[in-house]
Amino acid sequence: MHALRLALTDPRFDACAVTGALAVLPGARDALDKAAALASGAGADGAGPYADRLAASVEAAGTAVQRPELGTLVAAVPAGPADRDAATAAVAAVDDEAVRLRTAVKSRDGFFTTFFISPYSRYVARWCARRGFTPNQVTTASLITALVAAGCAATGERWGYVAAGLLLLVSFVLDCTDGQLARYSLQYSTMGAWLDATFDRAKEYAFYAGLALGAARNGDDVWALAVGAMILMTCRHVVDFSFNEANHDATANTSPTAALSDKLDSVGWTVWVRRMIILPIGERWAMIAVLTALTTPRIVFYALLVGCAFGALYTTAGRVLRSLTRKATRTDRAAQALADLADSGPLAEVQARLLRGRAGSFGSVYVAALGAVLMIGAALALPFGDPRLIAVAVIYVIASGLAVAAPLKGALDWLIPPLFRAAEYVTVLVLAAKADVPGALPAAFGLIAAVAYHHYDTVYRIRGGTGAPPHWLVRTIGGHEGRVLLLTVLAAVLASREADFPVALTAAAVFVALVVLVESIRFWVSSGAPAVHDEGEPA
Repeated sequence: MHALRLALTDPRFDACAVTGALAVLPGARDALDKAAALASGAGADGAGPYADRLAASVEAAGTAVQRPELGTLVAAVPAGPADRDAATAAVAAVDDEAVRLRTAVKSRDGFFTTFFISPYSRYVARWCARRGFTPNQVTTASLITALVAAGCAATGERWGYVAAGLLLLVSFVLDCTDGQLARYSLQYSTMGAWLDATFDRAKEYAFYAGLALGAARNGDDVWALAVGAMILMTCRHVVDFSFNEANHDATANTSPTAALSDKLDSVGWTVWVRRMIILPIGERWAMIAVLTALTTPRIVFYALLVGCAFGALYTTAGRVLRSLTRKATRTDRAAQALADLADSGPLAEVQARLLRGRAGSFGSVYVAALGAVLMIGAALALPFGDPRLIAVAVIYVIASGLAVAAPLKGALDWLIPPLFRAAEYVTVLVLAAKADVPGALPAAFGLIAAVAYHHYDTVYRIRGGTGAPPHWLVRTIGGHEGRVLLLTVLAAVLASREADFPVALTAAAVFVALVVLVESIRFWVSSGAPAVHDEGEPA
């Protein structure tokens, strides 16, 4: 039965088949019609079950046919009584429900999730399926639980911290359950993938805010640490996304570093060590939950910053080595994905358009790195409101345009989006910290969260095969270089009225959030993007 479920009811693929069964969605209907005409025409090869011949014809016509790995499951079309008896016995020997439960769990997951959550969360998923709950409902429950946890942390009381830690773990169990429910019942959807991805970030960053509010109640201002943790996590994710998109369809993806990584993966214990040290979501949330219950918000953020910084350096260094040692050809699709992830606004676009065709010698990633370092360094070195920072921001704008003027096909061009993210986010943090007025850092937290949502939304649109957000949206919110220039101008204008700077940051945050959220919700609710589900290791 489960073999038929996999072949006939999986909405992620236009065509799916096992022996004796073929299913198509509307996207492959034309291919099916042509295959049916071919398979029933004169001279057609009549060997094998008709469904198998149709599947072969559909595939030969250029439409991909998903053939799920059945493992111990059985799919057969017996040719006679003996084969029928053998097939019946083989089906009877399979514990269909056990296979369905086992395959509900991701094939690649973190250590904490694999050994401390999945052994029982799969049964929670089955319980939800039998009572008619959908993955999206479980995802929403996970979000609500995490928001309640953030509220408990915001009390600043020890009971609140303990409750927050416990609720965060419950939220993570539900976070694992929604994906397992989707795999168990094959209820994949575009909306589900979007909710799962964006709610994870919303839950974690809301919890950061709750910890900061709780610490403030006890006289400890950790908003800068909260903003720093959010910046580090977002930049780390952008590194992951950019590297994956840059090499999604690159040819000749071989390098000594990749070979060493594959060799290490063949040694069982190294796989788990390498997954744990990068502090994926399971290990990270477990650490946050335990430290929240037992220590203080400041210690939680220190642990987060140290652990995530190490994980980011480890993964980024390995990817840089792979990129420098592999002999790969980057495709136009990959270059476009990197350009979309760069989030260049109208100021950079004008320069790129003027320089297109004459920008091959600029060294895109080095120009981007120079601009980012100059921007961050000047923001750190100059006092709040110094007009010289505007001049540096103008140089950053110029560097941003030069960096994306040529197609991003260089070995290290995947570093450009995270460099731009770091420059923008850190500039906002430093300006808010140097303003040194109440409300500046919480407002900076809100602005960075709104912009980060836009960047995550861009990633998941590209992953879904629908392309980046429309150009009007990116232009409306200014692009990364436009926002940096605007904030430096606002800091200079408000230098004598520093108390107004949090108001300016809040207004920018509200504007970006409204524009981005309205367009994002409109897109994902009405989108015809294919149903997807993340099967990889969680971030």
